[in-house]
Amino acid sequence: MSIETQNSRITLPFHKAHHPGERQQRIAWTLFLSSGALAVWTLFRADFWMWQYILLGLWYAGLMWFGLRWPSFRLLFLAVLAIGGIGVGLYQLGYTPHNSLALRYFFHSNAMFYWMSAAIVLSAVGYYLYLFLGREGAGRWGHRLAWAAVALGFAGLAIRWQETYLGHPSWGHIPVSNLYDVMVLFCATTILFYLFHEERTASRGLGAFVLPLVLVADIFLVWVGAAYHLNRIQPLIPALQSFWMKIHVPAMFIAYANFYIAAMAGLAYLLKGRAEHRGGFLQKRLPDLQVLDSTISGTIMLGFLFFTAATILGAVWAAKAWGGFWSWDPKETWALIVWLNYAGFLHARGQRHWQGRPMAWWAFISLVVVTFCFIGVDLFLGGLHSYGKL
Repeated sequence: MSIETQNSRITLPFHKAHHPGERQQRIAWTLFLSSGALAVWTLFRADFWMWQYILLGLWYAGLMWFGLRWPSFRLLFLAVLAIGGIGVGLYQLGYTPHNSLALRYFFHSNAMFYWMSAAIVLSAVGYYLYLFLGREGAGRWGHRLAWAAVALGFAGLAIRWQETYLGHPSWGHIPVSNLYDVMVLFCATTILFYLFHEERTASRGLGAFVLPLVLVADIFLVWVGAAYHLNRIQPLIPALQSFWMKIHVPAMFIAYANFYIAAMAGLAYLLKGRAEHRGGFLQKRLPDLQVLDSTISGTIMLGFLFFTAATILGAVWAAKAWGGFWSWDPKETWALIVWLNYAGFLHARGQRHWQGRPMAWWAFISLVVVTFCFIGVDLFLGGLHSYGKL
C-alpha cells in the first residue's frame, strides 16, 4: 500500500501482505528470529537466570513485532548483523587495527561512528534541501543515508562490545557506560524511531527537524571523544558492573528518542499552523496538523512507558549498588521531574482532551527539561551519578 502526497510517493510500512513474496518473507523472518533465540538459549542457558530469560523474551517479542509489521526493519536487522559480524569476526580471527586496514578504517567501532557521523551530516542536508527547496531527490537520499546511519551506529556498538573484551576479559561490558557510548545509542535510536514515523505518516518533512537535532548530538559525540578521550574503552567502575545496566540504559534511551521526536513534531506543528495562516512552503511539505498532533501524543506515550520502566529498573539497580531504591540524587530528582512533566501531558491529553497548539508548545518546551536530565545533570551536577561528568 502507498500514499500519494503533494510532493512524494512513500510506501507505508504497515501494509497488508499483498505484494508477491511478503508472506514468504514474514515466514522466513519468524523462522530466522526463532532459530536465533533458540541458539542463544541453547548456548547460554547454563549461565541464565530469571531476568536474563525475561530479557531474551522481551527482545524476541519486540524484534518479532517490528519485523513482521515493518519490512524495512528486517533489512536493517540483517545489515547490522552482517556489518557487525564482519567486525567481530575479524577480531575473533586475531586481526587488530594495527594489522588490518579494514578494521582501522571501517570496522573498528570509532571508525564506524565517524562514518555514521558523515551519514548523519549528509542526511540532514538532504532533508533540509527537501524541506526548503522541494528537491525530491535530496529527500530520498536523506532517507537512505538516515538508514545507513542507523545501521552503522548499531553495528558499531555491537563491534565495540567485542572490543571491550580486548583490553582484558574482565572489562567486557555493553557499551553504554559513558557519554560517548550513549550518544551513539541516542543518535541511532532517535533516527530509527523517526524513520518508523516517517514511513507510517508518508511524509519526509519532519526529517528536517529531527536529523539536525541528531546532528547536534553527533557533534557533541565527536567532541567528547576527541577532547576528553571518552572514545577509549576503560574498565567499568564498581557501580556500573551490573546486569541492570543492560536493560536500564537502553530503555531510557528509547524514551529519550521518542521525547525528542515529540519535541521536534511540536515545533513542526507550530510552524505548520503559522504557515497555514500566512502561506509558505512549509504548508505543503510538512505533515498535516492532525498527523503531527498524533505523532506528538504517540511518541510521548511510548516514551513515557519506557521512561517509567527504566526509572523502576534504575531504582532496583540503585538498591543493588548503593543500598537504597531512592536517594534524591540529582539524576533521580530530575528523572522524577521529567516523569511528572510527561505524566501531566498525558493527563491533560486524556482527561482534559487538550490538543493542538497548547500540546505542541508543551512538547517543544519539554525539550529543555529532558535535555537537562539527559546531559545537564551529568555535566554540571554531582551526586551518585557523577561518573557521567566530563
